[in-house]
Amino acid sequence: MARKEGKILVIDDNEGILKSLRFSLKYEFEEVKAVKNPNLIPGLITSESFDVILLDMNFRTGVQTGNEGIFWLNEILKMDPDAVVVLITAYGDVELAVRAIKEGATDFVLKPWDAEKLISTIRAAYKLRQSKREVIRLKNKQLHLSEETNKEFTTIIGDSPVMKELMKIVHKISVTDANVLILGENGTGKELIAREIHRLSNRSSELFISVDLNSLSEGLFESELFGHVKGAFTDAKEDRTGRFESASGGTLFLDEIGNLPISLQTKLLTVLQNRIISRVGSNKPIPVDIRLISATNKPVHNLIDEGLFREDLYFRINTIEINMPPLRSRGNDILLLAEYFMKYFGRKYEKSSLKINASAIQKLLNYHWPGNVRELRHTIEKAVILSDKNILTPEDFYFSLGEKEETALEATLKLDDVEKVTIQKALDKHRGNLSNTARELGITRKTLYAKIEKYGL
Repeated sequence: MARKEGKILVIDDNEGILKSLRFSLKYEFEEVKAVKNPNLIPGLITSESFDVILLDMNFRTGVQTGNEGIFWLNEILKMDPDAVVVLITAYGDVELAVRAIKEGATDFVLKPWDAEKLISTIRAAYKLRQSKREVIRLKNKQLHLSEETNKEFTTIIGDSPVMKELMKIVHKISVTDANVLILGENGTGKELIAREIHRLSNRSSELFISVDLNSLSEGLFESELFGHVKGAFTDAKEDRTGRFESASGGTLFLDEIGNLPISLQTKLLTVLQNRIISRVGSNKPIPVDIRLISATNKPVHNLIDEGLFREDLYFRINTIEINMPPLRSRGNDILLLAEYFMKYFGRKYEKSSLKINASAIQKLLNYHWPGNVRELRHTIEKAVILSDKNILTPEDFYFSLGEKEETALEATLKLDDVEKVTIQKALDKHRGNLSNTARELGITRKTLYAKIEKYGL
């Protein structure tokens, strides 16, 4: 048996007609709500979403002009311009029917009705409503797709053991709908991995919507993520679809989630638990179907201990956790990426025959890359733009750290790596509990905080 779909609202002052319609429609549609009093319409329309509204044209005894029906038709369309309204009346006045259609009604049926014709009319109205919703959905997706298209992204490049292991995990989890939390330093490519998970997923034909939570003020958070209705606040000139709604069916990527204020974390958690949003200025629930991927460069366990990140939200977004390796731990991936960026920017700036000499290669390998892949990309682009030669030499590469600082980093790099690994293992052993970790390492919590901040753990 086919699953019933469609939510129908019936408004008629005759209890017998309401019972008859409820009986006829309940076998054809998922839900039928029937009310006698048309004054309940505003509350119902603003709090619920109906696929088809069956509206009587006369409510007061002895009045058969149809004006009441026309009035409520216009009120409904003010509240929901895309509403699908079918008017019903016992008086088959052709002029009244034509007027109703001109005012925005979808169709017109007469009492007493033929049951099959009534069902057929409402089914056609339901299909029209679905078509209208699809057009709106596609328009909103196109708006957000245009924003995404304007961003530049890099292909995932890497042959190091740590990247091979990472990509194995990515392939395993992509086919699921599990929520993913990506951790790592700035510039390591967290969004790139999120996009790869989406590309390999069953949702790849739908949108990937990215939101930088760090760029949203508290005032913009709900409007941007959940949308708003016209008039919800001073600058709300028209209805706006939020990121959750646009990403429905696809993937929503929440970047810099560690920077989200605790007050907004509560609102986000509620939506993730219920998978229902309401636009600002409206109480109408809108179900959403998203695959959530989040990312942060913050030490989340520290934030939880300090009361700055909700533990229940952490568990909600963290079915699978991925740790992005810093560029300095990826060995010869530095050269693969440098070569890729050099060719990319060589084409862009019409310098396609560029090469990097051996001394420059060594300089790139020796550098600590605190800004990771993002810093490497900018460094290569700058070298390509400023060089007048076909061979790039060490002098063409300018780093964010001075040469003296770079030398000092090289001298302590191995020691730092050992310390970082030791701290990470202790944190993993004690599941992020800072007191137990500090106790095992023989250092104070304050020193442990400093080390975690230093190594981006």
